[in-house]
Amino acid sequence: MSALLKLENIECRYQEQVAVHDFSLRVQQGELVCLLGPSGCGKTTVLRAVAGFEPLVQGEIILNGHSISRPGFSLPPEQRQMGMVFQEYALFPHLNVTDNICFGLRGLTRKARGNMARHLLEVVGLEGLGHRYPHELSGGQQQRVALARALAPQPALILLDEPFSNLDVDLRERLSQEVRAILKGQGSTAILVTHDQHEAFAWGDLIGVMAEGKIVQWDTPYNLYHEPANRFVADFIGQGVLMRGTLLTPDTVQTEVGAIKGNRAYPWPQGTPVEVLLRPDDIVHDDASALRAEVLHKAFKGAEIMYTLRLPTGAKVLSLFPSHHDHAIGEQVGIRYDVDHMVAFRS
Repeated sequence: MSALLKLENIECRYQEQVAVHDFSLRVQQGELVCLLGPSGCGKTTVLRAVAGFEPLVQGEIILNGHSISRPGFSLPPEQRQMGMVFQEYALFPHLNVTDNICFGLRGLTRKARGNMARHLLEVVGLEGLGHRYPHELSGGQQQRVALARALAPQPALILLDEPFSNLDVDLRERLSQEVRAILKGQGSTAILVTHDQHEAFAWGDLIGVMAEGKIVQWDTPYNLYHEPANRFVADFIGQGVLMRGTLLTPDTVQTEVGAIKGNRAYPWPQGTPVEVLLRPDDIVHDDASALRAEVLHKAFKGAEIMYTLRLPTGAKVLSLFPSHHDHAIGEQVGIRYDVDHMVAFRS
């Protein structure tokens, strides 16, 4: 199946500084994908190049089989069949909600535009608010209007640039899930740019973790967490610690607290120094265990408590306990290892 959107080895620069280099991407029809990474990694530059706001120094962008960007040529943004949702909403303050939604529609009668606006207001859960102006809406409602406006021309692709970052945490999480459900319900294809891994995990079918202008791993949220491709991804995604060890067999590492057997075989020689990634969910509370650890810190997270624990060797690990197991700082607790996905890197 041919991809709806293809980025072929693109490069973008700001003056002489390379922002994106040798970047390739495939997005299939109906996929919701994320570009995730720290500030300055190039994710917004990629989105702007797809939208037509950044020229290419090298490579090509192809949408629906048609070249829309290459060195020396860039199809104007308004001709790209794309909808955009920005962080700042970018609504026209002097237009009501209906007119904001219909602003980009051309060639439709006033009645047809009104019908489209009413339909989309229902889709985004704002029925009956078409007569209001942006200043009369909450931030979450304004973002829904921006989404409805992006959907109105029935674009081939929707681009979302940190669209929820101006909202408070609870609204941000709820609205991102509602937007995902709306886009899935419409069969839309979309790219979300975010620096928030929790948002990316909850939103994306596939996620591209970016660093220094490139994708370092393109994968499902599950695989990014459990099978990080390198130390950068392991450190950037989720929480955890790296414990030193030695490879005993292709699938077993000897650590300071015993041997850890994993679900994959490594090709390195026996005795190779390695570091094993231990996530909080790899360290399980077990009162019956002989292995004890001292509680150094605790962070209440509702259903769970995140504990920082010091092992007898002095090494520190993180562990999630059910929140009814409330232990005091300095207390000794029983733990065991339950490492279903062993991830090791050569030291």
